[in-house]
Amino acid sequence: MLANILQEFASPLTKEQVDKIQAAVGDLSLEQVNWLSGYLAGISAGAGAQTLQAATNSDVQTLSAQKPSLSVESTTILYASQTGNARALAEELYEQLKPQGSHIRLADMADYNARQLKNEQQVFVIVSTHGEGEPPDDALPLHEFLFGKKAPDLSHVKFAVLALGDSSYEFFCKTGQDFDERFSELGAQRLFERVDCDVDYRSQAKAWSGQVVEQVSSAAATASASEETKPQLSVVETVSRYSKFTPFSAELLVSQPLTGRGSSKTTAHVEISLEDSGLSYAPGDSLGVWPENHSSLVEQVLAVVGLNGEQEVTVEEQTKRLKEALVVDYELTQISPALVQFVAEKSGDGSLQAIVQERSELNAFIKNHQVIELLQKYPLSWSVEELLGQLRRITPRLYSIASSQEAVDDEVHLTVGLVDDVRDEQHYYGAASRFLVEAEEDQKVRVFVEKNKHFKLPDNGDTDIIMIGAGTGIAPYRGFMQQRESVDTQGRNWLFFGNPHFQTDFLYQLEWQQWLKSGLLSRIDLAFSRDQAHKVYVQHKIKEQGQELFQWLEQGAHLYICGDKDNMAKAVESSLLDVISEYSGKDSAYAEDYLQQLRQSARYQKDVY
Repeated sequence: MLANILQEFASPLTKEQVDKIQAAVGDLSLEQVNWLSGYLAGISAGAGAQTLQAATNSDVQTLSAQKPSLSVESTTILYASQTGNARALAEELYEQLKPQGSHIRLADMADYNARQLKNEQQVFVIVSTHGEGEPPDDALPLHEFLFGKKAPDLSHVKFAVLALGDSSYEFFCKTGQDFDERFSELGAQRLFERVDCDVDYRSQAKAWSGQVVEQVSSAAATASASEETKPQLSVVETVSRYSKFTPFSAELLVSQPLTGRGSSKTTAHVEISLEDSGLSYAPGDSLGVWPENHSSLVEQVLAVVGLNGEQEVTVEEQTKRLKEALVVDYELTQISPALVQFVAEKSGDGSLQAIVQERSELNAFIKNHQVIELLQKYPLSWSVEELLGQLRRITPRLYSIASSQEAVDDEVHLTVGLVDDVRDEQHYYGAASRFLVEAEEDQKVRVFVEKNKHFKLPDNGDTDIIMIGAGTGIAPYRGFMQQRESVDTQGRNWLFFGNPHFQTDFLYQLEWQQWLKSGLLSRIDLAFSRDQAHKVYVQHKIKEQGQELFQWLEQGAHLYICGDKDNMAKAVESSLLDVISEYSGKDSAYAEDYLQQLRQSARYQKDVY
């Protein structure tokens, strides 16, 4: 391809020289090509045309085997993210470092050639931990490579790691720890100690990034003053001006109930305007929403801790009233382990101290309590500094987008289930779900788009898809159908959907019925669990239709699961394994391998929460 380009634009190179270049760069990765462009530019700037001619005739034949020799050390930021936090921090760091020049690179681990690692000079890793200490999906290939037999000698590589996690889980920041320890074991030089960040990570991440900027700037300052800096050729998409940390202030257009009166769970359809934002999304992506705590909850907290909401406080160098800070800046629903530990120690309550000492009991306590309950049950005398020092900073919530931009233009739609836990006749709501469900028209909502490349429609619109979901797990499938209708695809579409009752909980019923009537929806199997004496769930419907489902898979269909990860998703996967084993005539090991092959070929995708 390179030879064709050179010839097409009438380059001054001879055919023999073009052939040599083609032979040298034919197997280079994108990162190596980016480096090579800077190398040749440096030769051109520093030694003139004669040196460039010599390099073209001889040196270029061996460039792919050489390590970079720039006076400024090449710097690569590697990230892997499950919910977007690591990616957002990596992009933010990249923007800070980009003025340093073309030796700064940003790469998603999923797109990174692991074999290139041995050719790196400085690597800064930002990685989250998923589930019970597991690497996020994007990190799996690199993680497996580093812990495999082909792991390279990294003795000439300098590195540092920023690990993201949630201390509510037992294996806090384990993936970051894995990378940090393995880099060191392979001989890499640790520039500074790993930082393990909890959910409230902004201050620690900012300090870590400051160290990185200082390290890279220092190296650049000692580089040759004659070396010319060229524009960066990034290995990721251009960073949008609106992101997690710079959200778009959008206008809420509609928030209306989807469930009928008498439903056991309130679910709303929410429409938000993205007009003038420039934000774009694809079906399967998520919308990040920065919630605001309800004013009544803020008043409750202030009353319990005995503080005046009108007094001024400083948050991120901004002065505001305490009441305002508790609305927009601090988490008042989800409890952190650190807050429970602080209350246990300061109150001296033996039962709470015992809970803190036992991980399983602490996790159960956190899951079944909100901040206001903890403060009410264990009353203390609080100063403003203590309260704000112990509360987590509020974090955005991600919602699967329930629309296609092809169909709704400058809008984005969400399907929001209200979190409403009742304990001792008191209602405890989820911050974001209450914020969106109770929102009034024209209310401002801070939002950003979180790309999800692991939950996408097939590139070929003629490919069949099988969509499995329960409750609000139906959201992305509405976007799938809108997209396929808008671009007039020919692939068949099959929906499995479950919820408690047909009369009250068939979300987007009229739309699904219209799609079925038009033929866009090829078939639908519904499981309303409480409309009969015995409970029927989507996993039961999968087994009932197992033979045809397996035929669709054999014919190339893509398979999707969206919804609750702890119950529905696990039960569905178990049923899928049974179906594959039964209708293939093979054992369970074959079924597991079959499903794994679907995963690896991106034909089996999950969006679970």
